[in-house]
Amino acid sequence: MAPTRDRILDALQDVLLEDGPGGATLDAVAERAGVSKGGLLYHFRSKDDLFEGLLDRLDAGGVAADAQCPTDPDGAARWFLDGSQTADGPEERTLLAALRLLGTYPPASDRMARYLDDWAAGLRRAIGDPVTARLVQLVGDGLFLHALLGSGDAPLDARVKDAVRALLDRA
Repeated sequence: MAPTRDRILDALQDVLLEDGPGGATLDAVAERAGVSKGGLLYHFRSKDDLFEGLLDRLDAGGVAADAQCPTDPDGAARWFLDGSQTADGPEERTLLAALRLLGTYPPASDRMARYLDDWAAGLRRAIGDPVTARLVQLVGDGLFLHALLGSGDAPLDARVKDAVRALLDRA
């Protein structure tokens, strides 16, 4: 069984995804996590602390991604673009839940931007040229958004990835 803190954050994600930020009350999250409200408050003193815990989880994913990025430009671009093709893992679930906080929890916007930058930090180091690295990041972010929405076009997306790699070869 997952540690209580993780179960609480998992429950928060579920509530945010199903009911939005308005439904993410301490009582609802505690019930979903199978803990008492006092047990939830032991780990998170307030709703804001709970949201910060979710955003900390997101940050950890960005830092881990940075550590996994290959150091050569083509490998980094391929890794980033290939990773942008799927949206069904636990980190993506955390991201989707965190996106629900935008507009209702002001710190979420800056934290989300930092997460995206952390994910692309290795890409920027490997490619060197900031404009080319940003172009690869934005293409990857767009591919990822389409994967999140379930609206990707696999043959077209493969051609887009090939075109970006060709651009890197010329840069």
